[in-house]
Amino acid sequence: MLRSFIIFSLFLHSCVAAPKTPAAVAAVPAKKWLTLNGQEPGVVARGGFSGLFPESSASANAFAISTSSPGLTMLCNLQMTKDGVGICLPDIRLDNSTTISTLFPKAQKTYKVNGQDLKGWFALDYSADTIFSNVSLVQNIFSRPSIFDGQMPISAVEDVLGTKPPKFWLSVQYDSFYMEHKLSAAEYLKTLRFRGITFISSPEIAFLKSIGMDAGMSKTKLIFEFKDPEAIEPTTNKKYSEILLDLAAIKAFASGVLVPKDYIWPLDSANYLKPASTFVADAHKAGLEVYASGFANDLRTSFNYSYDPSAEYLQFVDNGQFSVDGFITDFPPTASQAISCLSHQQGNLPKANHALVITHNGASGDYPGCTDMAYQKAVNDGADVIDCSVQMSKDGIAFCHDSADLTASTTAMTTFMSRATSVPEIQPTNGIFSFDLTWAEIQSLKPQILSPFLTKGGFQRNPANKNAGKFMTLVDFLEFSKEKAVTGVLINIENAAYLASKKGLGIVDTVQSAITKSTLDKQLTQKVLIQSDDSSVLSSFAAVPPYTRVLTIDKEIGDAPKPSIDEIKKHAEAVNLRRSSLVTTSESFATGKTNVVEEMHKGNVSVYVSVLRNEYLSIAFDYFSDPTVEIATFIAGNGVDGVVTEFPVTATRYLRSPCSDLNKEQPYAILPAEAGALLSVAAKEAQPPASAPNPPLDARDVIDPPLPPIANIVSANASGEAPGHSGTIAATANLGLSLLTILVLGLLFAAE
Repeated sequence: MLRSFIIFSLFLHSCVAAPKTPAAVAAVPAKKWLTLNGQEPGVVARGGFSGLFPESSASANAFAISTSSPGLTMLCNLQMTKDGVGICLPDIRLDNSTTISTLFPKAQKTYKVNGQDLKGWFALDYSADTIFSNVSLVQNIFSRPSIFDGQMPISAVEDVLGTKPPKFWLSVQYDSFYMEHKLSAAEYLKTLRFRGITFISSPEIAFLKSIGMDAGMSKTKLIFEFKDPEAIEPTTNKKYSEILLDLAAIKAFASGVLVPKDYIWPLDSANYLKPASTFVADAHKAGLEVYASGFANDLRTSFNYSYDPSAEYLQFVDNGQFSVDGFITDFPPTASQAISCLSHQQGNLPKANHALVITHNGASGDYPGCTDMAYQKAVNDGADVIDCSVQMSKDGIAFCHDSADLTASTTAMTTFMSRATSVPEIQPTNGIFSFDLTWAEIQSLKPQILSPFLTKGGFQRNPANKNAGKFMTLVDFLEFSKEKAVTGVLINIENAAYLASKKGLGIVDTVQSAITKSTLDKQLTQKVLIQSDDSSVLSSFAAVPPYTRVLTIDKEIGDAPKPSIDEIKKHAEAVNLRRSSLVTTSESFATGKTNVVEEMHKGNVSVYVSVLRNEYLSIAFDYFSDPTVEIATFIAGNGVDGVVTEFPVTATRYLRSPCSDLNKEQPYAILPAEAGALLSVAAKEAQPPASAPNPPLDARDVIDPPLPPIANIVSANASGEAPGHSGTIAATANLGLSLLTILVLGLLFAAE
């Protein structure tokens, strides 16, 4: 297995962002930083790349060095064995990060640590030989990959130093506890002669003072670590909140401080940012560097960051007021790219790539989709193309909304439950459909933000604005697009055949009339994209050459044979594909890359990929739980012509970064993930079973029957109820939403 780690490390060095030559780096303009010394903030990898691999394992350390910026600092949390050997583990107890509890199930003990009784398995009860020969590492955060568990040995401090990281940070959390048991971290450091150690941190003042002279001689920086404000510092017996009041006193024995990130940017009870504290300014005034901890891509943070971990880093280094001097992070590549690539993007910078940023219901990750606020946010975020999925009201008004069913994304359930219908031509479940309500009735509803991972992981989206904004008619949307001078608009048309034959609504004619009225069909300045999953709908727009017609292919495909592409070209110039049609995944690992984009491009068909979201639950481990790396993989790795996203600011920030241009000399680059590379590190028996390949696209799947004529339907009565059709009004007994469905949806709305 060690051989596979070495091979993998070499592979990473060959394909991941490597430091450029000094001459190349010198060509990059220097950025101005508000750090203590004016230099670039540092990236400190807690236990290597512990966001993927067990902390301080050989592969975690190798991966961190290979994927991060050149000045990376490797952090080891020091624990001590019975015979005084230093090992790197996240906690004083071994049971959550190693296999020790299965090897010695009856060896659990209780110790008093900093005044509290802790129960578990402790390193000081075992010799180094016992630990190194028998115990292996496991991932200690359950949302992270477990397939590497039990395969990697525990690292001694000397093992990590032997990898020659650019900088090394030793965190000594429990010196007083070990001293009580006749083990001394200070004596252990003397055996190392402090060689190769750039930083030593501790929350214990006495320990830092005891090594001050030796550290000074070796030019090792000492960092005082603040714990929870109400916790007690062992030496002074004071709360850390009290010590905080005299930062000048810390300067007498340390050159910097390490604090939890909420010391700097506190959160309110609703998980939104409060105004920044003066901590960084006060510490810098006292001559202290400031390092912030608690950063990870897979932890829930402030709603202000829209689930984009890069946005959180930028909040700490590129806010125009101050910058921390470094981060402690479980995902060092994300911190590296935030600092080296995404910071200081003042103004409307040009994009470094031709790919379009296309919205999915506007900036629907931040506001209810298809509302005026979602579209305004998308424009502010630099989206190239804003989209309108056209729905029809009962009285023939075209408006923008994600779905004909208003149940999930409006408050329709509270008002129009009796209007629930079953329309199997549209969806298998009952719903409250726009074509059964008048426009006046729809306007009486409130929009509601969709949180696709609320039930799966409890991930809410921007609850403070969950009902913000107003619905927009198609006419208003087109006028808004012209006024804001966006690069283009995408008009999505669904259910045209059903609306024509069953509801007497001509959605295609309505869209054509609205575009003509807006004059967007008579200019070439703004792109007009017409999208549909129905080839007959797209054929209806063939007479307008400026339009780009986009065929939505909802099914997963693994290949695009030439006959299928030839059939597509009869109806469309572009396709909108699912992510899994380009990169296949299994159990959150990227397993393979298809050739669909290359095949489409050979046929002169553009490819857009959808839908991209920021929540890490939707992102493969290979992308480091980082939406920016996923975007880079589809744009730089797969060569798509556009990404369809609910968070356009994340895609725009990447495309405006010089690091998105892989032909440009930079000290760091955001490279696409290599599908299958991460999975190959795990033992064969731990890997998920291979899944069957996606089927090729069949030409018959592209062809749809001609659109039916518009039926002459009797107009609605004053109450807004219409005569029965195939989607009839649900009877209380058997066609209404089931009680269970109502209960579940009601709970979801209450949770949001």
